[in-house]
Amino acid sequence: MSGDSTRASVTHLLASACSTPCSTAAHTFIQIVPPLSRFQLALDVLMPMLDSRVELPQRILVSYMLYSLYAPHPIAINPFKSVLHASFVKERGLAVQVATAGGVSENEQLVWVLWKILKGDGSDIGPFSPNTLARSPLPPKLRPANLSLEEISVGQLLADQYVPTVPTVTRDPAQPTFLISLRPSSVGNVDSSAPLATGAPAPAPESEHGSVWAEGAVTASAERDREREKVSHAMTLLLTARDRVLTIAEQRALLPAIPQLVSPPVITSVDLPDIIANNPSLAYPLLNALLAADSEQGPDTYLDVLRHLPPTLPSFDLMGRLLRDTTTVTDVATGGRTTIADLVRTDVLGWFIHECVSWLDRAEQDQREGNISDDRFAKGVQNLCRFYNALIKLSIVDPASDADSAEMAHFTLRNSHFEEANALYRILASASSAF
Repeated sequence: MSGDSTRASVTHLLASACSTPCSTAAHTFIQIVPPLSRFQLALDVLMPMLDSRVELPQRILVSYMLYSLYAPHPIAINPFKSVLHASFVKERGLAVQVATAGGVSENEQLVWVLWKILKGDGSDIGPFSPNTLARSPLPPKLRPANLSLEEISVGQLLADQYVPTVPTVTRDPAQPTFLISLRPSSVGNVDSSAPLATGAPAPAPESEHGSVWAEGAVTASAERDREREKVSHAMTLLLTARDRVLTIAEQRALLPAIPQLVSPPVITSVDLPDIIANNPSLAYPLLNALLAADSEQGPDTYLDVLRHLPPTLPSFDLMGRLLRDTTTVTDVATGGRTTIADLVRTDVLGWFIHECVSWLDRAEQDQREGNISDDRFAKGVQNLCRFYNALIKLSIVDPASDADSAEMAHFTLRNSHFEEANALYRILASASSAF
């Protein structure tokens, strides 16, 4: 492949790969560019894009590519580290200026990506696409003003507290002259009986609070760094939760940080169905935090996701928990306060039941036409009937109310050849005939 065609291929890659994982795009770059041409092509094509006015996802992708070219080695020996660091300093400064003026810079996500790379955690970015990274708002603790690569030097903090070694003069009986011994003497424990050599500096007085202040500053800085690392790691895990099941250890690391990841939200409503399906144990605390956050966009964005969940066990488990959640939230309709349970009961439950019935009707049709061969329809009917029966026992729905149960009565009658549907239909029919 000639140089011009290689350059054209790289340009096309940068323009079209923003919806694929960063690691995939970087691997493609390695495949299409010969080894001896990679460094020069990175200089000519990738590096100028860091400071150009291209789209934010492309700048994020270029940053990751410059890192990934030497990823097997520490970032400290990456030849592009100085360029990445200069971009970080510049973009962070611009973002901080915008934040100081009360705005939100569009390059905040780029600053975070550069910070992760320069901290040596660039591999965390690989599984995510540049588009995902560019559209994910940052938690307050990960906004540019709180991201720093400068480490506090303990030596510098203690510089003002340094006490030079004071030579002590001792009398040697075997010598007629005074000999200077260079033994260091502890501050405050200088032997007053030993005369000092002429011109020797007097010992500096010990600072009562200096060492405490220095130690406290180092501890506070280290604590802030650890906190930022935890939030950053949790953000990565939350984005990962869309694509795979998190381990128990990963879930334990993520759960405490969820309140910090929802204001503003790191994920969008589009991400919720995948997280609920892959990690049902995270679904309830995440939805609870999102609904209780009182964001500017309101809860309806997330409620609409709940309305269209499929009739699966994770969906029913989540709905059951939310219908018993007494956390208070703002009622957008009235401006007053209500609970998540009332909000879901009023605005979601009926719609959710309707969507479940429609989903199962389509699954039944697909089964008849031979398009599916699994038992999703049968399992769905059983689970929906058990869920609705639980709602009746908890007095969340009224089986005697046509508004609450008419659709389920028709559904269970149609599917009464299933034991669960037959039993639920009998309950609904008897409750209706009692009035």
